[in-house]
Amino acid sequence: MDKKTKKSEPKRPSQKETLDFSNKIKEMKKEIARIIVGQEVVVNASIRALISNGHIIVEGVPGIAKTLLVRALGRVSGCDVQRIQFTVDLLPTDIVGLTIYRQGKGFEVVKGPVFANFIIADEINRAPPKTQSALLEAMQEKQVSIGRKTFSLPRPFFVMSTQNPIEQAGVYNLPEAQIDRFMFKLLIDYPNKDEEKGIMNNNIDLMSFDEYKLKKIISPNEILKMQELVKEVYISDKIQDYILNIVSLTRDRRNKHSKYIEWGASPRASIYLFIASKAEAFMNGRNFVKPEDVKAVALDVLRHRILLNYEAEAEKITSDRIIKNIIREVKVP
Repeated sequence: MDKKTKKSEPKRPSQKETLDFSNKIKEMKKEIARIIVGQEVVVNASIRALISNGHIIVEGVPGIAKTLLVRALGRVSGCDVQRIQFTVDLLPTDIVGLTIYRQGKGFEVVKGPVFANFIIADEINRAPPKTQSALLEAMQEKQVSIGRKTFSLPRPFFVMSTQNPIEQAGVYNLPEAQIDRFMFKLLIDYPNKDEEKGIMNNNIDLMSFDEYKLKKIISPNEILKMQELVKEVYISDKIQDYILNIVSLTRDRRNKHSKYIEWGASPRASIYLFIASKAEAFMNGRNFVKPEDVKAVALDVLRHRILLNYEAEAEKITSDRIIKNIIREVKVP
């Protein structure tokens, strides 16, 4: 006679592990706030992408501390940081490295700036497509080829790419298929008056970065541990269906918003909503996902994965507006 077996409980991180790392993340944010005034959205999204093993693209005017944020994040997590300024004459070898010949020594590999934990890809849309692809391939594969050799990139590996929304001359817009590789797209606006007053008093131009003496809160190994724990955060079938209902509604031609949408979100949107909502729950000290976690990450995950048509542009309809309406329409489990 066969014994009935109970359905095994899904593996999930312990509540203690989750709370311990959640508290460390709070300490990280508190330490970063010593040098970054405001910008909670981009700080939270950067940490969320980091522990999800993803990357972000940030669109915002110059001078809102994007580079400073990644330097601060690198310092509090004990990681190496490199900044790559993308220009029209930047070559793929300027990013990944190249093989050179030294007399008496033979051929040797000179590694490029991509061999760091955190990369700031400043104004990525200023470089030609071939150069953009070199970085995007490194992001996807976590490895690069130099000559005939393939090299793994350091772990953790996190890229923040930036775009300037003001200048359009001399830029090479990233194709939608390449933008889709970024977990989040963030739109950063000007600070409010109180924040800007704090920025004036905390001016990095008057003090060097090292003078702030930011403390190391976590280690690269702890980041890798968090990435593994985030994968184990429990997400119920109902929440998974909730994610799928949101994404599928962006593709539904019977939906009233479809007249503004040329192409809906790809399956990668479902994957990133799945993992990002887990990271959001983890950051809040929970080892299970709530619908609120999905809502919290939906705009950042979806805004660059919905391609709008000319009618939306003519009526000044944004992808954010459509996403908010879709979320309101989908039944919450």
